[in-house]
Amino acid sequence: MISTSTKSPLKTHPLKDTTTPNLLEETFDYSLPPLIKFDGPIVEYVDGKPVEFDPKSVKTRDIFITDTTFRDGQQARPPYTIDQMVHIYDLLAKLGGPKGVVRQTEFFLYTKNDRDTLDRCRSLGHKYPECTGWIRAVKGDFRLVKEAGLKESGMLTSCSDYHIFNKLKFKSRKECMDSYCEVVDAALEAGVRPRCHLEDLTRADIEGFVLPFVDRLMEMCRDVPEGQKVKIRLCDTMGFGISYPGVELPRSIPKLIYKLNRECGVPGSRLEWHGHNDFHKVHVNGATAWLYGCDSVNATLFGFGERTGNPPLEGAIFEYIALKGDLCGINTPVITELADYMRSIGLPIAENYPFVGKSFNTTSAGIHAGGLRSDERIYNIFDTTKLLGRSPRVAITDKSGADGVAVWVNEFFDLHGEERINKIKLAKLCRWVMDQYEVNKRLTSISDQELEAKTKELLPELWEQYKHRFKKR
Repeated sequence: MISTSTKSPLKTHPLKDTTTPNLLEETFDYSLPPLIKFDGPIVEYVDGKPVEFDPKSVKTRDIFITDTTFRDGQQARPPYTIDQMVHIYDLLAKLGGPKGVVRQTEFFLYTKNDRDTLDRCRSLGHKYPECTGWIRAVKGDFRLVKEAGLKESGMLTSCSDYHIFNKLKFKSRKECMDSYCEVVDAALEAGVRPRCHLEDLTRADIEGFVLPFVDRLMEMCRDVPEGQKVKIRLCDTMGFGISYPGVELPRSIPKLIYKLNRECGVPGSRLEWHGHNDFHKVHVNGATAWLYGCDSVNATLFGFGERTGNPPLEGAIFEYIALKGDLCGINTPVITELADYMRSIGLPIAENYPFVGKSFNTTSAGIHAGGLRSDERIYNIFDTTKLLGRSPRVAITDKSGADGVAVWVNEFFDLHGEERINKIKLAKLCRWVMDQYEVNKRLTSISDQELEAKTKELLPELWEQYKHRFKKR
């Protein structure tokens, strides 16, 4: 609660009258997602002392996205076929662009299908995303990495006592750490970069196990070439991570990154955030990791992963653009292509799912449709036609009104600017729509197919004039 009592007088805020709108276009550039700007450092208290973080550094740091669609994403659905994974991988390469914003993707190695998929994906010759593996931290699994000839592999190094004692049945933390380090050492000897996945990190004893373990890893790779040094994946396995300032360890994302980066000496380029969405925090937690010095966020297409899922890759893409202020070579319309393909092979995507749901930029409210008709920026988040190949639409119901019908007709015929048809010329079609609800007591929305047929029937001159525009779409 904010106190209203103050020793100094309240600041007055005089009206700045104008006849010219200030649309804040330096932030809301319609050709991009709204830009994220910072006006100062972020202060977090670590061990009782204030520490400054510079969120503006994301503009110059090489932050990036890694993908786990073929690993964590497959733990929540029937297995993809080899052809499906190869096609998705090809589209991920196209999406991430030449700068490798989608930098890596990881594969299981346990079955022949897994290994055949890996070979087929690598045969495409894409530099990005780099193909990496995933294994348990046991010597038998590491053999698969060597046989596949991979340069990097993740290995599951669970770090909470829930896992160390209750799942893996180690007798002590030291026994557990020694076991993990044995496999890491084998990887380093073989010239493979180990990526240690600190499973259940946000429920672990940070000072008692995690930091000593990471210290040991850093010492083990001190003299190895830079390209083979250990990477650390921060795994928020149960979604317990929190972005708020002032939260205690082990749940504080800022403090976790600070400890690993500034106390253990793991550079941001070797830190990767991997979250889960059990508490609806998965996307903001990933973005928070970027801001506090973790260069990589691990994601899956449309957030589809074990239990509640992982950071949605397409959400990370738009967050990346908003932080960088530039497309950075990203081919955003591929997101729509990926969504259409995933739907075609049985992945359910909710109609109102951001960016790719069937109705994500569709309004049913007449007052909103009126705004769209005047200026689509009023009720559309960014230029979805340019960035996603999806123009804003209206769903016609009893709430749509004449404005909604006008938006639907103009979108249907792909009319823009002075070509757009005034709602007065659509009176017959508008009357038919209202009769469906007022006379016929209809309760459902009116489909595009019905509206198309009625436009042709009730507005034949309009249909003849513009039907060729519909056929081109």
